[in-house]
Formats: sequence, structure tokens, C-alpha cells
Amino acid sequence: MSHKRVPKRKVVLAVGAAGALVAAAVLLPQANASQTDPDPGPEALSPAAASELASQLASRLGSAFGGAYYDADKEQITVNVVGNDDNVIVQAEKAGAAVRSVQNSLGTLKSGAQTLQQRAGIPGTAWAVDPRTNQILVTADRTVTGDRWDRLESAVRSLGEGVARIQKSAGEFKTFAEGGDAIFGGGARCSLGFNVTTQEGSPGFLTAGHCGVATEQWSDAQDGAPIGTVQAATFPGDGDFALVTYDDPAIQAASAVDTGDGQLLEIQQAAEAAVGQQVFRMGSTTGRRDGTVTGLDATVNYPEGTVTGLIQTDVCAEPGDSGGPLFTEDGSAIGLTSGGSGDCTSGGETFFQPVPTALAAVGAQIGAAR
Repeated sequence: MSHKRVPKRKVVLAVGAAGALVAAAVLLPQANASQTDPDPGPEALSPAAASELASQLASRLGSAFGGAYYDADKEQITVNVVGNDDNVIVQAEKAGAAVRSVQNSLGTLKSGAQTLQQRAGIPGTAWAVDPRTNQILVTADRTVTGDRWDRLESAVRSLGEGVARIQKSAGEFKTFAEGGDAIFGGGARCSLGFNVTTQEGSPGFLTAGHCGVATEQWSDAQDGAPIGTVQAATFPGDGDFALVTYDDPAIQAASAVDTGDGQLLEIQQAAEAAVGQQVFRMGSTTGRRDGTVTGLDATVNYPEGTVTGLIQTDVCAEPGDSGGPLFTEDGSAIGLTSGGSGDCTSGGETFFQPVPTALAAVGAQIGAAR
């Protein structure tokens, strides 16, 4: 079972079915090159450092910023730049990034995503900014046919050439609340994500918002006594996350996950995802699976409603994985499993709620209160 009590009133998250690992180790940005080297090239960066650099360059470059993505093999970030302003290019290169000239600014792509929501907010569709192609990647599942498909194509064409593209998914976009592993409530099964401490100092955990709105109380055993009560839940809307506090305030909610090999990994902090970052997750239905972050600030139109601000990946998932954690091998909490399409036989897309956003919204932190 994923969640278990251990001696000394200490609860450790043993995810079993909903863990995640990432293969890239965190490295500090390397020191400046010697002045004798006029062109040292892009710096070697960890995914976390690359994400931070991308945020800094987005502020510095303004409307010329066209997004950024991470190459895990080269440990390198590439920044998209609109136009041929030498000053902008030099700024990005001096900061340690590779530079690529593109057509669309990040502002153009985000505006296009808003237009899609207004004109084609159709259940069974999703979209996210893909900086590697400098386009909005629009995905339609198998339920989008006939007039709904025509409506989606028309909305994409209205954005102009080269702004967005459509791909078809063989599955259906849905949440993964049923058939899962670690926590039970109201006839549903979901996965416990990360143990946290609330701003009042109470122990609790994060899970998916669609699990939190399904029922108020959750147990660690089917038909067992409740161990936690939902305090806040968001779904659908601006995210898919819930905070559940343990009913026993004496429990110490240790931030650790079971990596599936009998080892516990301490979770040190929450971190933002980076496009191109390799990620892993585990689920009771599917075991350990790996893949790549393919988009950020994703919008998914589930049958229950629209959810925004998610991480898009090509990691497979199946029913039972909802709420489970996505994290790195260095101990960074990245996401909570929301939903997606397909399965681990045919593949598909899976979306995750960013952990930093969830923590800020519910007023909690990873680890014990400081």
C-alpha cells in the first residue's frame, strides 16, 4: 500500500504506484569562462537552473522572448528569440543560453491559447506551448469528430500560419481517479501525492483536486476508517489539486517517497518543470514509467470542465494514478498526476498539476514547519 504508518508516530509517503524519478542530476551553473576564450558556448545547466534562467530571460528580453527548452543530453537551454536584435541575442548568450531565431513570441503564443479557449473549448481537446517547435501544440482525442473537429480546425487556422498545429490522440482525455492505489474515499481510489505541512503547522498531503471534490474524507485502506479530511480543492478551473490534513495532529508527515525498489527518497523542495526535462512516475496500475516534459501552462478540456496551468508530458498513465507525485531523483517535487489520454500499451499524453502552484494556493510547504 502506498501510504503507511511507521513507528514513532511518523508517516512516510511510500507511493508504490505514484512515484516519479528524473534522470538529470542537479548541477550548479559553471563558472565564467576565461577571458582568453571568446566564445565559451552555452553553459551546462540542470533542469532547475535552466528553468530559473528561462524565467530571468523572459523578463529581460520582453516581447523578443519566444520561450525556451532544455536539452537533457547536452545539459543546455535554448532560448527562442524573435527578430535580429544583436543586443538581445548577446544578452541571452552571455547569460549562458543557446539562441535560436523564431517567428512567434511567447506573448503571441499565449494570446493564441486564449483564442483557442474562446473559440474551441471543446471537451476532448488540450493545448500547450511547445517551445521546441515555437508553436501551440493542440491535441484532440478520439471523441473530437464531425462539427467539433471542423470547429477546432477553424480556430487553429484563425491564429495564422505557423502559430499552432493539431495532432490526434487515440485515447480520451479523462482524469485517473478510479482503479488506483493509495487512498480511498466515497467509492473512489486516488494516490497520495506529497506529504506537507500547512501554514498552521498541521500535517497533511497533496493529491488531485478531482479526488478532493469527490469526497471529503479519505482512508489508507478500502472501507477503512478515515485518516484525513479535505481542507481545500480546486477542480476544474485554475488547476487540479487538493489539500488533505491528517485527522491525527500527532502524525509527523515526513516528506519521502518510495522509489519502488525498497528505497525511500527524501523530498527536499518543490521545483518548476522544464520543457525537455526527463521525468519518471510510478503507479500501482502501471509501475515505473519515464518520459519527457513536452509543454507548460497546458489547458485540458476534460468532460468535467476546463483545467489550466498544467504540465504536459509524454509519460503514460492509467486509472488509479490520479494525485500521485512527479519528482526528480535529487528530491524535488514537480507535479501531481491529473489526467490524460491513452494507456501504457499504446502511449498517450499525461498532465500534471505543478506542485509550487498548489503549495502557494493552499498555504503549505514541503517538509516540517520551519
